[in-house]
Amino acid sequence: MAASRHRSLRRTATAVATAAAIALTAGLTTGCDAVDKALDCVRTADGIADSVTELQQAVENTSDPTQWEESLDSIDKNLDNIGDQTDNADVNKAVDDLGKAVDNVRTSVENGDKTPDLSPVTDAAGELTKVCTP
Repeated sequence: MAASRHRSLRRTATAVATAAAIALTAGLTTGCDAVDKALDCVRTADGIADSVTELQQAVENTSDPTQWEESLDSIDKNLDNIGDQTDNADVNKAVDDLGKAVDNVRTSVENGDKTPDLSPVTDAAGELTKVCTP
């Protein structure tokens, strides 16, 4: 299962890098404002992917829920940033879905779960990366 998570993270990181390249190329054919928004979305999605990776590593390597909480807080902070930067309905839905997944993990941890299911978080982060691609 850990190998599957790592493959998922690699796919997410690859998708983020691809999205960044597409966003940069899109600057040749679209207005600067649209490109700036797309780049902000990609940067924030990249930050979220990093936070999701940190969360997975924390869950795999420690039984200290406070470290898990720090990663969840980081994801929430990035979600707030991306939500403030866009009026795109698809991005907002992906942000909401990821926020719900994070909330579910947080509730699970607060209820004493020592092995929370992170797959909804990684799936939602992947979806956010997709919709941030211009």
